Amino acid sequence: MQNDPFIDGLKDRLPDDLKESFTQEQLAALKIAFGARKWGQHSIDLRGTLKFWRWRYYFVFLAGRNKRDLSRREQDLSRIATAFAVASFLLFATILGLIVLYLIKSALGIDIFPNYSLGLWGWFKSQFLM
Repeated sequence: MQNDPFIDGLKDRLPDDLKESFTQEQLAALKIAFGARKWGQHSIDLRGTLKFWRWRYYFVFLAGRNKRDLSRREQDLSRIATAFAVASFLLFATILGLIVLYLIKSALGIDIFPNYSLGLWGWFKSQFLM
């Protein structure tokens, strides 16, 4: 337990008369109790250390569902993002629907504007039907 950062930090915060009153077993139990992270279960939890020359570096990558309450700004941004996603989907679906209707109209030989074509039916026939 000598030179353990957790134990050193714990002793730094204790009053002088209590610093040396703990046994090694008690210090180990405190380290386990305060080091346990059962409050933060994550779907993805990658932790590790890398040794680079004389120093060791740690890395943590956590990901999971956000269960916290959103701030007012986060709620506003979420609404804007949702509205943008819905509008984008509707625009895409509308354009795709119009293209399908145009191809059906052209396949049936219906000519709404005589002597005018977008060229979509000709391209579609050359790519997919021949």
